[in-house]
Amino acid sequence: MRKFQLLNRSPKNYKIVMLLVISLLCGAGFSQSEGLLSENVVFTTEIAEDASPAVLARIRQAKEYPISEIKFEKGTYHFYPDKAFEKFTRISNHDDVLAKTAMPIFGMQGLTINGQGSTFIFHGRMIPFLIEDSKNITITNVTVDWAVPFHSEGLIVANDVNNNSFDMELSEEYPYEIRNGQLIFVKEYYEHNLGQSILFDPARNAIAFNTEVYTPISATRNSSVQHNLDKIKYKYKTDPRSKVEKVRGKEDNLRVEEVKPGTVRIFNHKQKLPPVGMVLVCKGDQSLNRLAPAFRITGTEGFNAKNVNVHHAGGMGLIAENSSDLILDSFNVTPSQGRMVSTTADATHFVGCRGKVELRNCTFNNQLDDATNVHGTYQEVMDVIGKNSIGVRMGHAQQQGFTIGRANDTIGLVRLATSFFPYDYLTLKSTEYINGRYQIISFNEDLPAGLKVGDLIENVEGYPELLVQNCNISRNRARGLLISNPKKTVIENNYFSTEMEAILIPVESSHWFESGNAANLIIRNNTFQDNQHSGFNRGVIRFVTDDENHNIAFKNIEMTNNQFHQFDNLILEISNVDGLLFQGNTITNSGSFPILYPDNPAITVKASKNIVFKKNKYMGKAKQILLKDELLRNLKFK
Repeated sequence: MRKFQLLNRSPKNYKIVMLLVISLLCGAGFSQSEGLLSENVVFTTEIAEDASPAVLARIRQAKEYPISEIKFEKGTYHFYPDKAFEKFTRISNHDDVLAKTAMPIFGMQGLTINGQGSTFIFHGRMIPFLIEDSKNITITNVTVDWAVPFHSEGLIVANDVNNNSFDMELSEEYPYEIRNGQLIFVKEYYEHNLGQSILFDPARNAIAFNTEVYTPISATRNSSVQHNLDKIKYKYKTDPRSKVEKVRGKEDNLRVEEVKPGTVRIFNHKQKLPPVGMVLVCKGDQSLNRLAPAFRITGTEGFNAKNVNVHHAGGMGLIAENSSDLILDSFNVTPSQGRMVSTTADATHFVGCRGKVELRNCTFNNQLDDATNVHGTYQEVMDVIGKNSIGVRMGHAQQQGFTIGRANDTIGLVRLATSFFPYDYLTLKSTEYINGRYQIISFNEDLPAGLKVGDLIENVEGYPELLVQNCNISRNRARGLLISNPKKTVIENNYFSTEMEAILIPVESSHWFESGNAANLIIRNNTFQDNQHSGFNRGVIRFVTDDENHNIAFKNIEMTNNQFHQFDNLILEISNVDGLLFQGNTITNSGSFPILYPDNPAITVKASKNIVFKKNKYMGKAKQILLKDELLRNLKFK
């Protein structure tokens, strides 16, 4: 027998039924000052055991009954995927996923979600905030965490050079099984193998010094039996990093045995055995471990996050695509519950965004990738279709479905063999999705006669004015800032101490296909402390391109009044730059770690022009401060 029967779909009867439905879903944990469907919603801790059904029920009615503010009574709320909203979602720099969320913020305007100091604990493969095609969304005063993390951590308790093995102790937080000789970590709604891995030093609560000697753990090797694989041919280009291609010709390399419950022994590692006392962090296979960012924002104009803490996510803390005016103030990514790791990928990431992107007063610690990455997307021309249309291919598996822009955006045509800048421009008329890899793009103008298959396109309007100010970026894997942004960028008053470059300025066209190059970049009043401590032979700040040529890629750079306290010699790598001022900076040797590359200079310059050094202080230990090529034979460090 039906509990409700809607006999008359009049607005009055329909509203009564919806009131009853929502009240049943929400139980007693829901209150509003002006009635159940008013614009000001308050959830109480009575829904805390699983807040997904109640929150989702009200958000689903937002089209008929708009919401301006959702508040949560201060407390700890759990969110489970079982009754959450599900949607197939392609997310840039993540794996494609059937996303589950209790907060599908789609097509909404002027919404504030205020946690009032609450903690949201998520379970399994969920996206806490899924924000699409919205305007002026604010999230404030909330902490995001997971009950069970997407990564795993194990303490190295023994190693045996003679048997090429090491022992790892696993706490009760990391249940596991050994399946066909392989270690599998079993989670709520999820599992992963060793896969990608890196060492942390618990004494420093940071990436272990010189970890590249020990990690990553060598999980695979070339397969011993292969027959007729060379007979497999493709008509079109394939991605060697796709889920299908990446496993071909590979087999499991490691063999795992249990020594006693909670301690496993791992054999066949190819690198130096990890030292006793270090913590091995692993997050599974690279093409399967970016499934649940904390914030996913796309097609949205105006997003503010204030006093937000992200303690964990199975991917990035925040990923924003094709959005504008994103302001993060006190948006902090830090680990909790005694874990070494916060998010398993970047703290924040911005693709094809415009307007303003501001990161102020943020802390980005212990994530397993960059603090932030700002770039566009290159797409490769596969077909010339008629007078004004082309077929394009997405280069990386984690870019599938990405839309390059909106109607009338200016699209640059790029041929990197001759220049890092567009050789011509068109305006976008429309994009037609064919499949994840392939789209047809039409322009308002006829295609230029010189356009060739293999050229790249980029959206020259899909870059923001960027501010990174008063942030702490430290103890993480990979870089601090990865900036491919030709719009004005200011990086000031920040603290950097990262495993790889503090700041990387690239043109990246062969792996991630991340478009853009730096111009109008100001780096001032920052402190750089012991970056590049994982063992790579690279500078603290690097300008680098995929293509080895003398073409200019970066313009109008200022680096002033920064402090570099570095254990190693190499501070700055300048390449393909036109116009760089390095003034008022102080460089010292910190003595924190042994020098790994004693023969390196402090600064290298190549394929560049209009480089100026003024009023800098060098108190490091490099035998040679400046190494330059023949293009700048008269350049001196001052």
